[in-house]
Amino acid sequence: MASITVGLKFHPPPCFPRLRPPPHSHGILPRSSSVAAKSTSCQLHESSGDIIYCLASEKTQSSKDFAVPRRKAMALLLSGFIYSQAGTCDNAFANSVTFREYTDQFDGYTLQYPSNWIQVRGAGADIFFRDPFVLDENISVNISSPSSSQYKSVEDLGSPEEAGKKVLKQYLTEFMSTRLGVRRESSILSTSSKVARDGRLYYEVEVNIKSYANNNELAVMPQDRVARLEWDRRYLSVLGVENNRLYELRLQTPEKSFAEEEKELREIMDAFRVNKVAA
Repeated sequence: MASITVGLKFHPPPCFPRLRPPPHSHGILPRSSSVAAKSTSCQLHESSGDIIYCLASEKTQSSKDFAVPRRKAMALLLSGFIYSQAGTCDNAFANSVTFREYTDQFDGYTLQYPSNWIQVRGAGADIFFRDPFVLDENISVNISSPSSSQYKSVEDLGSPEEAGKKVLKQYLTEFMSTRLGVRRESSILSTSSKVARDGRLYYEVEVNIKSYANNNELAVMPQDRVARLEWDRRYLSVLGVENNRLYELRLQTPEKSFAEEEKELREIMDAFRVNKVAA
């Protein structure tokens, strides 16, 4: 039987073209060509600062190039953006602050808040604004129910010191936790009263609250339950009465940031007003 010889010719895939050295090079690129190849194949997007693929190294890669997977590259870019934003926005008042005014004509109050803050709905307060990057910094307003309160003056709360105790008690009630090994330390830092430009009397209360939690609350031995600080915050409240209702402006900020932000926080406190609502 006659044999049949079939010749198979291998063709490289179209997406991986065969690399051939230039003529008379014996497989070695001239110096000018290697420099050109390095400068054109390893572009790091210097204008935008984004590096997705590295297509060349110090040595010529003739077999394959190193490429970062798209999903990992996008994750690196996103995480880098978030880190850069967080690094430049350690607190809401790091640079000069501009304020916006918010007036609730239906409930009767006016406040100021940093213009870059966002409103959060469904937070349990009548109005709630917070820093978009530093979640521990926020402003809110609470109002007593018109059907269950008949306040004539903020003095119905007693002295500023007595009002401070009530404010702190309310904070601790709201922060009550059912987790094992959680404890809170609190103190009243200052209480005062003032008559604002609108002629109304306001109380101001400042408190500090620290939250501690055990790193291993289910441990049997006490030495294995080590308490660690979860957060340390400063709370500032402004209390006013109008329309037979008690209004409370609340400001929350990390204790470590208070000294740097105090001037702006005082401005927000001084700008708070309660207004008469038309019947």
